[in-house]
Amino acid sequence: MATKKLILDLDMGVDDAMALAYAIASPEVELVGITTCFGNVRVEQSAHNCLAVLDLLGRPEVPVYLGADRPLQATEPYTPPASTTLIHGKNGIGGASVPASPYEPVGATSADGNAAVDYLTDAARTYGPDLIYVATGPLTNLALALERDAAAMMSIGRVVVMGGALTVPGNVSAGAEANIASDPEAADAVLRSGRKLTMVDLDVTHRVVLTRRDIAGWTGSGTMAGCAFASMVEHYIGSYEMNAPYLGGCALHDPLAVAVAIDPTLVGALGCNLRVDLLGEYRGRTICDEHRLSDPDKSALVALTVDAPRFLAEFKARMARVLG
Repeated sequence: MATKKLILDLDMGVDDAMALAYAIASPEVELVGITTCFGNVRVEQSAHNCLAVLDLLGRPEVPVYLGADRPLQATEPYTPPASTTLIHGKNGIGGASVPASPYEPVGATSADGNAAVDYLTDAARTYGPDLIYVATGPLTNLALALERDAAAMMSIGRVVVMGGALTVPGNVSAGAEANIASDPEAADAVLRSGRKLTMVDLDVTHRVVLTRRDIAGWTGSGTMAGCAFASMVEHYIGSYEMNAPYLGGCALHDPLAVAVAIDPTLVGALGCNLRVDLLGEYRGRTICDEHRLSDPDKSALVALTVDAPRFLAEFKARMARVLG
């Protein structure tokens, strides 16, 4: 029986969908809610993708909350760049045909992520140390929640974010990873807040790769969920074959973040205090904060090594379970 409550904060692209499926298939945690953010798609599309995938996987009762529709300093709602659309498809889930959910997300679209932030801070006060929070997109909702009620957010048992790059190049510039680069000010605020977290970054996510052979059984399952996820991931792998053929498949960024939230022993991590570069050519880069190098209290654990065989075995087993 699950002893921990889980909230996912998703910008619902293809790897977010796999992360959601992994969470649903994990008996260690109870998925109690989803908050949404801009990123791979606009926030409205993210929310409707979440609802559709929840329906597809037999969990329509999980509530979905609309979050921030733009970065902290933006004056207009966020529109994904063309490069992101190529990776995740126009609908964010690889162009896969997934029936729309009859349900609607909670809240209205807003700059301050009101519904998501309300839900997140309320859940933090309710569950405290029994709550795990995983953010797989920009950190805007988390930054807003920390600003709203820092004490509640500090009480959460575990926070894991997928983002950043410490010892490897970024994936949108030489130094910046996409989630951090989408709202560097939000990420910097979170990393300077003192809230302890684990950063699952490109240093480890590029070492856990899914291939076409790995997903062949999903279509063969004959289930609607299996066929839909196979379609999503076929598109995703195709984008990697164009942009990063050296990987030999698609990186499991967001599923690894969820897996580490459930089992931190999957990665080896370096304790450090981080900041984000906000100016110039290195904007969006995550780096150790030179002003806090000697601070004995490290707020971030940055994943640098991963037990890839163990994670991939768990991922395949759990996906087979949930996709039928």
